Amino acid sequence: MGTDADRAAAHVLRAQVFVAEQGVPAALERDALDADCRHVLAVDADGAAVGTGRLAPDGRIGRLAVRADRRGRGIGDALLRALLELAHADGLARTHLHAQLRAMDLYARHGFVAHGPAVFEAGIEHRAMHRHEGAAFPVDDLETAVGASVAVILAARRGVCLRSRDLDPGLYDHPDVLRALQRFATAGRGGTVRILLQDAAALRTGFAPVVALAQRLPSVFAIREVDTAPDRGFAGALLVNDAGGFHVRPLAHRVQGEAATTLPARARRLVQAFDPVWERSRPATELRALGI
Repeated sequence: MGTDADRAAAHVLRAQVFVAEQGVPAALERDALDADCRHVLAVDADGAAVGTGRLAPDGRIGRLAVRADRRGRGIGDALLRALLELAHADGLARTHLHAQLRAMDLYARHGFVAHGPAVFEAGIEHRAMHRHEGAAFPVDDLETAVGASVAVILAARRGVCLRSRDLDPGLYDHPDVLRALQRFATAGRGGTVRILLQDAAALRTGFAPVVALAQRLPSVFAIREVDTAPDRGFAGALLVNDAGGFHVRPLAHRVQGEAATTLPARARRLVQAFDPVWERSRPATELRALGI
């Protein structure tokens, strides 16, 4: 976005979205950082501005706005991709942002991981999110594990693989993770979620929300249990997608491990290791019959 006219159009659009629609004070919406940022602008066939966003020198993405009558058409995704391309060109390996809660799924689809509590900015709840380009990051607590799991699931193109002893109570039954699984499963992309359990018997004695979701959507979810002694000896756990994202844990009973959302080569190796174990494992048909 290089012309004065483009910059003026972006500011008009931002004022419409943030000031008029959302009630953000004009003095907060247009700040001194604007002059140092790189901006992107989306226009329609008539040249009218329909979306905009900016990238700060420190890698912070912000002011992502789409005109009200053009939302739901992929413009926000296109703007975010353009901003990430600018960050890559500028050598920014880490990008970050404060997302309005209702927009978090957009950022998660592009590999951003939520962390920290929700905070109010200009009267609107936001959460901090970060993205590491081409690198893994440590997962040290449940909050980060949940954020990484949501990003891995929502960023998947058509496939998610999950290996767990007993679906890790506290993690995969977390409301944010369950909602991400449901959104992926009902997106209409022909996606599949393969769940490989170390101990299916552990799920027969209590309520398992993921199993309940799988029962409602059997064309998307498949559940198997490992069936050989070497496979039963696997001590870890993993969640991996077909778009470069994963969360791996060396010990299944702990959330600590590492995750990434932009490492496709390593994610492919994890899927390649998962596939033969899946093929020699038995379908957990008893879980399909649970009356839950």
